[in-house]
Parts: sequence; C-alpha cells; structure tokens
Amino acid sequence: MTVDDPTRLDRRRVLAAVASGAAASIAGCSMLEAGDDGDTAAVADDRARELAERFAPAIYFDRREPWFLTDPRPFESERDGDTVVDGFDALNGYVEAGGADDPPEPRVFFNVREYEDSTLAVVQFWLYSAFDQFTTNFHWHDWELLQAFVDTDGDDPQLYVASSHSRRVPNNEYLDPDPEGRPRVLSELGSHSSGLSVNADEDRFQRFPTDDDVADVTNSIVEGLAETAAEIPLAYGLPRDEGLTLPFAVPELDGEPVYEHERLPDVDASDFVPEGVTVRSFDALRSPPPDLPSRESGLLFEYEGRDDADADVTYDLVDTSELEHIAAFEGPQLSFEFAIPTFAEDAIASHITTTGVPWDDPRYENPASDVTDPAHRRALAERYDVVGEPAATNQVIAFVTNAVTASEAPDGEGLTTETSDVESVALLQSDPVAVPTFRGVAAVQDVPAGDHTLAVNGAGVAPHSEPVTADESGTTVAGVDGEIPLVARENAVKLDVDGRDADRDLEGVAVEDDFAGRLYDAPLEERDGLYVHRGGAFTTEVRDADDEVGAFRVNPGDEDAVRVEHATTGKTPLATYVADVAEETLAQVEAVDTEDAEGRENSVKGLARALEAVVDAARRAAERAEAGDRERADRQLETVVERLQLVADRLAAASDAIPDDLGLATDKRLQQARNRTEQARDAEKL
Repeated sequence: MTVDDPTRLDRRRVLAAVASGAAASIAGCSMLEAGDDGDTAAVADDRARELAERFAPAIYFDRREPWFLTDPRPFESERDGDTVVDGFDALNGYVEAGGADDPPEPRVFFNVREYEDSTLAVVQFWLYSAFDQFTTNFHWHDWELLQAFVDTDGDDPQLYVASSHSRRVPNNEYLDPDPEGRPRVLSELGSHSSGLSVNADEDRFQRFPTDDDVADVTNSIVEGLAETAAEIPLAYGLPRDEGLTLPFAVPELDGEPVYEHERLPDVDASDFVPEGVTVRSFDALRSPPPDLPSRESGLLFEYEGRDDADADVTYDLVDTSELEHIAAFEGPQLSFEFAIPTFAEDAIASHITTTGVPWDDPRYENPASDVTDPAHRRALAERYDVVGEPAATNQVIAFVTNAVTASEAPDGEGLTTETSDVESVALLQSDPVAVPTFRGVAAVQDVPAGDHTLAVNGAGVAPHSEPVTADESGTTVAGVDGEIPLVARENAVKLDVDGRDADRDLEGVAVEDDFAGRLYDAPLEERDGLYVHRGGAFTTEVRDADDEVGAFRVNPGDEDAVRVEHATTGKTPLATYVADVAEETLAQVEAVDTEDAEGRENSVKGLARALEAVVDAARRAAERAEAGDRERADRQLETVVERLQLVADRLAAASDAIPDDLGLATDKRLQQARNRTEQARDAEKL
C-alpha cells in the first residue's frame, strides 16, 4: 500500500499523463466523500496507550518476507532544513542492521482519535517497512494501516478495517468482531497489504464461512458479475492464502535491478522476494507460471507487553506524534510498464506509485474515510451521528478468466473459458495505480465518471484492453457480461480490425467464438487491435452509427497476426460471411472418412450438397448487394434461409456418420449463419 504525498501529485500527472481527476484522493483511502463525518481530536496520552495496548494486533508474516516492520527514524537525514527518510538509506540501512535474518527496531506506531461529542474512537496502527515489492507495485518505503473502531462506553470493537494496496482496492473489513478479541493481521508477501484474521484459524485467511467458524471479512458480495464470481465478498483478502498465486516482478531503476545500484552496497538479490515466486517480467513468459508456491506463515510479531510464548519477535508501541517531524519519505521513481494492445505494436502505459507521510493523509484525522464497504459505513452511521451515510462511489469490475481450447470442439476450431489459479493486474489508463485481482475479480474503486481505458496484464498472458465508461450510477461492468478472457502468449494471435475505409463511421466491434460465444465487445474508433486464441474459430462483428452490422470469419491457425480489412456493414459483408462459414464447413464435411459409415456415406454427401447450395446462394446474394440490386439480393437471401433449413435436416440425418465434434461445430455455425442471414435480410444498407 502507498500513502500519497500531496506535494507530488502534479509530478505524477505529468509522468503518467493521467486525466485531471485521476488523483482526486489519497492512495489507500476511500473516495466515498461522505461530507457529514464529524471532527476528531487526539485522545490523551495515557488513554491512547491504554486503547493501543488493548487492540495491539498479532502480525503474521509470510515465510518468504524480506522486509518486516521497523522504525524509520534511524534512516533520517536533513535536506534543505527538513527531516526526510531517503529510500536508499532506509533499504540499505535496514539490511545492514540485520534485515530479514534479524529484524531491526520492530515497532508499531499508533494514533488514537475520538469523534467529538461521541463515544466512537478509532485506534490506528501504522506499520512501516523499508521497501514494497509486489507483483507490479514496488516503491521505496511502505506504510500499512489497521484501524479498530471502538465504542468507549465499554471499549467494545465495532469494526476492523485493514487497508489493501491503494484507494482503488476494497479493504478487508469485519463488522462487530468479538468484544473479547483483538485483531490479527496477515501480512501479504512483499506488499504488506493487510489481511484480517478473526476466526479460530489464526494464521490463515478465510474469505467464506465454514460449518464451524465465521469468515475473516464481512464485506458485501460482488454484484453484476457472472455466476462464477457472484458470491465473492468484495474484499481484497489474501490471494496467496486462498489457493491462488501471484508472481512478483523484479524492481528496476533505470533499466537495471534496483539491488545493483551503487547506493545499495549492502543489498543484493537475496534481500528481495525470493526467486521461486519472482519473474523478471510478465511478457518474458509464454504461459502463466504453473508452479508458484502458495503462502506459508513465517514469523509472528507480537506486542511486547502481551505474554505470548508463540511470538517469534516482539514489537513496542510508539505514538505517531514522535514521527511527525519527518517531512517526506523519498526515493527515485520506480515504475512498471503496462502493455496495451493496439492494431500495431502494443502501447505502454506507465504505472507508478509514491509514498507520503501518514500525518498528511485524510485518514489520520478522519478514520471513517477509509471504510470502503457501504454497508459497514451505513452500520456505523446508524450507531453514531458523527459518521455520515455512504455516498455513491463509482467502481469498474470484471471477472478475469483464461481462454483455452474446448475439448468438445474440432482441433483448432473452438474455445471455452476457465478460472485461473494465477492472479492478474488491472489498470485504468486515466490513473497510475494498478489493482491486483482477487479470486479473479478485478475491482477498481473510486473511478471518476467519464471515459477510461481498462487494461489487464498477467504473467505469461497477452494483454487486454477495452474502453469503459464509468457513470454516476455506481458499478460499471467491463468485459462481456462481466468476463474478460485472457490468452496465454504462446497461443495469442493479434487481430487487427480495420474500418478506416468504411463508408459509415463504425462504433463497435465484437468477437465471438463458435463454442465460447462472445469474448469481446467494445466501442470502435476506425481501428482496433486485440489478442485472440489461435485455437478458436471466430466471428468478428462491427456495428456502425446507424446500428447496421457486418460480420467476418476469422480462423487464426498458425498465423502470428490476422486482419479484417475493409471492415464495413450491410448486406454484402453479412452474405459473404454466411458463404465463408458454409464453405469452411463444407471442406471439413467432404474430408470425413466414410469407409466405416456402413452405408451412411450418402447422408454425408447429402450434407455436403446442402452446404454447397448455401455457399452458392450466399455468394449470389453478396454479389447482388454489392451491385446495388436490393430486390435480387433479398430474393437470394430468402433462398439462403431455405437452404440453411435443408442443412439442418441433412445434419440430423448424418449425425451418426460424422465425428461428434464436427457435428457440434456445424450446428453452432448453422445458428450463426441463420442469425447473420436474418440480419442481412433486415439490413437497409447494401
């Protein structure tokens, strides 16, 4: 997670060329904009420490964690009269002082606020690490935040909020925890994003309740996605503890691994996330990595004032007021380049992160601004007048899957989609903050209303991008019915849809596979480029400003790239498409070996003749339409309808004589041909 430095926002806009509203909130903080939250004041020292000690968390780190919580003050320096913490000094100093082998200065910093004229107080625990290395998100310094909302009448906890990565990612939250308990934090490897643990399984994260115990979050479920993702609580969670994997990238500075920099003499590759869970770059892999290890619990950090024999390391609690003299946490910009598919070379969008100081963060004085679940904020608002009702907040969501060949389809002729064990990363080009998926769900929160481009990258898969328009209604569902299928690079073929020569402005493009159905559907401005699976058989559809359509057959096969040239709409391309599909199927039917058909070879020949008749009629319809003869074109299309029915009859008769996969493929293509023929008959445009 990062805490933005407000003094750096202008530079970030310049570096990332982001839209004017993209950096409207501080990273890690919700943009619910509930303006009715009351004012807070710092709780008196003794009472603040009492509450901090009461709720001081147990913190479980990953076994492979290289950067544990520490104190930034030993790394301070002076710059132009200000006290700063330099990234090189912090990282090198941390390693020199013991690093992961002997964690130096383990401390947790607390800030306790109480809302005026209310019994609601909030205990904040700020955790500092010298570096953050995540899958695509790495930066000098890292501040993580855990909050316990407490009713001071009996010091009963009302809500735990563990912040996740950035303001764009839904936090891990738990409403009405056990009054006798205290929070436990499950720190994500490298990034330190905080998972919650409230049930009996102390060092594991459980998103869903079991027969014997509660879940570790009470976030609301995802709405608007396919059935596969419909019951997933909208919380980041802890993916590597949920049977999923996240490959980590090597952080670079000026094109070289950061650990090779001359200002890090005591740092080497072993001081970063281990090689076994790291990839040098996403695009260096031909397919998603299959054998990344899952999370394993490592060191347990516990407050030194609590008697816990199981603790590996004890930390002390320090008031954040002792840090407020620090003006900045600095370091040269580290970045990760996102690939954005286009019709030519893939474009690049910079993803950058920065870290600021907690005491300049809005959450520092208004903790409720970090409650990301509307139901949780509403519950607090019902109990305490000082907390405002949840305001509308925009989000873009999608379910990311993998496109793979379908077992029931002929070889190279059909796809299906399946869930992936490897998480991906999403980015809105209007904002420089990348968002990791959780259980395949990409949820980008606090999205400004307007037009954006959503990009999804993953290790070993071709990039995906599509335009999305976020309105003020709340949730915008990206992809096709909320699903975005990615393609392994080894199977990816660039599809270039070129509509520059169309006689009407094209406004949309869609791609359907014979077996998987619609896989892509997006606005189009003259030309588009996207990746498809070479094992698919595709229908590419374009739509113009008058809602006329055109269709084109695409069979990538062994090609590295395929192109739909002169994409246009009307009767001509639709009739041509029907002829192409029928001709493709005819060739496959004619290739069927009928020697063992036991007298049923005549049924195969009958199917072939019926398909040949469709090819002839559809070609004639296209010719008539192209010549401007609407009447004769429509008559030929009526003939196509009749002959497609004959194909259906002949297919049923030949079902025992042709392979099952070809029979199924023919039936699916027949449905497409009928649909496109009807569109051609209805088309006003020739």
